[in-house]
Order: sequence, then structure tokens, then C-alpha cells
Amino acid sequence: MALANMSPFFSRFPDVAARETRVITLAHPQRGLPAGSFGFLELYCVDPKCDCRRVLLQVRAEDKPDEILATINYGWESVAFYAEWLHGDAKGAHEIRSASLDPLNPQSKYAHSFLSLFQSVLLQDKAYIERLKHHYGMFKRKPESTRLSGSSHSPPAPAPRSL
Repeated sequence: MALANMSPFFSRFPDVAARETRVITLAHPQRGLPAGSFGFLELYCVDPKCDCRRVLLQVRAEDKPDEILATINYGWESVAFYAEWLHGDAKGAHEIRSASLDPLNPQSKYAHSFLSLFQSVLLQDKAYIERLKHHYGMFKRKPESTRLSGSSHSPPAPAPRSL
């Protein structure tokens, strides 16, 4: 799904996003990634009729917040749920459920490494997955008309967390 149907969580909940956006800090280059702090910014579907139960995560460096390093598509429901949502596309359902790089959105040379980091570290954190589900519920309940007027597409600076 292209970004046209997605909106950043921070556009509706800037205070919550500033506190709860996951940031991974790498003190030195590792896993094929440079040193730095990287935020996993959440985007959710704005279509009120859609119940896709997924998040698009844009990975951005703290020192270059306008540059998208990876766009990861992740859904927390069962493969069967996504296969039905995708009208029988079992391969696509597995990709969403296990997390995948979104083919319609920006990726950098580090995208595969960020996907691997997401899968091996963040997907193992049950509290983080529950947070994504909760944010999805918040986003879907809050009407589009209550968005902040004039909010920029630049994310707030989230509090850093180390790996």
C-alpha cells in the first residue's frame, strides 16, 4: 500500500509518539549498519473502512530525519488473516506477517540490514508488538478531522534507547 493511504502516528499523537517511538542506538557499526540512533516511525492506514491490522515503519536516522533508510511492512495477525485480506495471496500474507521491505516505498542500501534488525530484535519484544497494536487502535479510533493542522512530515525527536 502506497504512503498516500498511510499517515504518521506522530501526526495525530505527537506526545505519545515522542515518548513511545522505538529508537535503536548503535554505538559502533554492526550488522551492516553505521553507528547512530535510528527511529522506527509508525504509519497507519487512514481509510476508515480498512481493518488491515498492520503498520508501515519508516527507519530514519536521528541526524538525518528527512532521509528514509528503510520502509518495513509488518502485520501482527495470522497468515490466514492476511491471505484473506490480500484475496488469497499466500506469499504476500507471509511477507506481511514476518515483516518485509515494502516494494512501493523508499529503501536505502541499508534497508535489508534494518529489516534483519527489526526481525531479530524488535519482533522478539512482545511489549513492542503490543504497543504497535495499541497505537493502531488509537489511530483507527481518532477521526481524520482531528489531525493537527499544519503538522509537518518531519517526525519529533524520539527518546533514544540502546540495543
